[in-house]
Amino acid sequence: MTKADIINKIVEDTGLAKKDVAATVEAFMEEIRQSMAVQKENVYLRGFGTFTIKHRAKKTARNISKNTTLVIDAHDFPSFKPAKSFIAKMK
Repeated sequence: MTKADIINKIVEDTGLAKKDVAATVEAFMEEIRQSMAVQKENVYLRGFGTFTIKHRAKKTARNISKNTTLVIDAHDFPSFKPAKSFIAKMK
């Protein structure tokens, strides 16, 4: 399912204008991005799941084809963990 599919389904279920639904979905996604990337806050959606920020430490890696060593800097990345009730619905 794509973002456009989600928007169309919400329009179909609620009867709201597609333009308004698209703006709402986009604003929702942007707020999650801002919370995680700029403010470095986790996002908790009760009954759905948690978007968390995880940290990876600096490490060395190897490029086997060129036989060289690379240094990968420490960095943060987003992660999603579904809620227990969401997992239960999937089973």
